[in-house]
Amino acid sequence: MPLELKCHVGIGPTVRGKALVADDNFSARYDLDRIKGVFSRPQHKLVGQSYRDVILVLNTAKGGVATAWMLHEMAARNIAPKAILFNSANTILAQGAALADMAMCDRFADGDVTQLIETGDDVQVDPAAGIVTVMNKALA
Repeated sequence: MPLELKCHVGIGPTVRGKALVADDNFSARYDLDRIKGVFSRPQHKLVGQSYRDVILVLNTAKGGVATAWMLHEMAARNIAPKAILFNSANTILAQGAALADMAMCDRFADGDVTQLIETGDDVQVDPAAGIVTVMNKALA
């Protein structure tokens, strides 16, 4: 049975995909190799993993104005996540998601989103409704 998680109304289109999850923060500028489409900062918990076409689930956003144009540039080159889910996001990342037409949600009523969703889960994100649905749990 699907698990429905309520969150703050988000940004972007409804999307569905596999989750990539880490209890870590996110900076488009410092954590990513935006040419290869992988996490590149050695200290990041997702180092070496591809963020392309996944539902990224992370703790919080960090970074400044460069993040907004970087998300747009990643989306324009089709090397971007389908959506980003956070426990808390900042206004800069919200602007970047809007500019990139990328789904983004935060502030989950049910608790820490990095604990509610697991890597490999099949997830649907409906930002306009403020609902994220775990359609199928990943096989252990």
